[in-house]
Amino acid sequence: MAEDTSPTDDLSIELSGPKILLQGDSGAGKTRAFGPLVDWAARQSPPYEVFILFTEPGLETVLGYWRDRGLPVPKNLHWHVVPTATLNLKSLTDAAHKVGLLTYLSLTTIVDPDRGTNNPAYKILTALADFPDDRTKKKFGNIGLWGADKIFGIDSLSELANAYEKMTVGNKPVMAQNEYGVAQNNLLNFLRFITGTGSKFTLVMTAHLQKQVNELTGSTTLMTKAIGKAISDDIPKLFSEVIYCYREGLEWFWDTSAPNVVTKTRYLPIKSKITPDLGMIMDKWLTRGAL
Repeated sequence: MAEDTSPTDDLSIELSGPKILLQGDSGAGKTRAFGPLVDWAARQSPPYEVFILFTEPGLETVLGYWRDRGLPVPKNLHWHVVPTATLNLKSLTDAAHKVGLLTYLSLTTIVDPDRGTNNPAYKILTALADFPDDRTKKKFGNIGLWGADKIFGIDSLSELANAYEKMTVGNKPVMAQNEYGVAQNNLLNFLRFITGTGSKFTLVMTAHLQKQVNELTGSTTLMTKAIGKAISDDIPKLFSEVIYCYREGLEWFWDTSAPNVVTKTRYLPIKSKITPDLGMIMDKWLTRGAL
C-alpha cells in the first residue's frame, strides 16, 4: 500500500507563545502593561501563570495597578527581583582616583578582582534555572522547560544589559573594545535562548530606546538600547512583536507604524495610537493555535 503523504492538521503541536518587546522612553507605560496582561491570564480556564523578573524598580508599578484601586493582586502573578547593584562610595572614589591617575590605555587593562562576587548576570541565570517566587517563596523550575501555559516577563532589557557589562568588567571605570564584544555576545546568546523555538512560553520584555544616526542619509532612527549600538539591529529580529510605546498627555498608546522607530508585528494591526493591551495579542495567538 502506498504511503499516505496528504497534508494533515497535527493538533498535538503546541504553538509557542509570542515573544514581545515593548520599547519606549521612561514613563511610556511599558511596565504598566503587565497589569492588564495578568488580568487576561487570570480570566483563562485554567488560568495562565505569569512570572516577572525585575532587574530594576518596576515591582511597585505593577502591584500599584491593583492596589491603587483597592483590588487584590491576582494569585497567578509571581515575581523575582534581581537588582543590578550600584557602585558604593568606595568604588566610586577608587574609580575617580584611577581615572585621574592613569591613561585611557592603562584604564582598559585594569582587572577588577572582585567582579566574581558582584556578578548579577550569574544571579539572574541561576534564578532562572529554578524560578524563585518572592511572593510565595516557592520555586517553579527551569524556565527552559516551561510550556505555552506560562508567561514570562523581564523588566527591563536596559538593566539586563548592565548586568552583562558587570559580568564582563566588574567595577572597572571603563570597558575596552574587546570587552564590549564579550558582553554583547553573551547578552545576545541569552536573548536567543529566551526567544528561540525551544522556549514555548510567552515572553514580554521591556526596553528603552536610543537614537542612531544613519551615516549615509543623516536620518535618525530610534533603536533598542542595550550594550553600545553594535547589536541594536540584531535584537528586534529575535522577537515576533516589537512595539513602540509612548504617552500623549494623560494617555498611553502603542504604535506599529512609526516611521522613525524599528517596529515589527505578527498579531497587531500596523497602525498608530493602538490602545495598550497585551490581551489583544494573546487572543489572536489563541485563535491561531486553535486553527
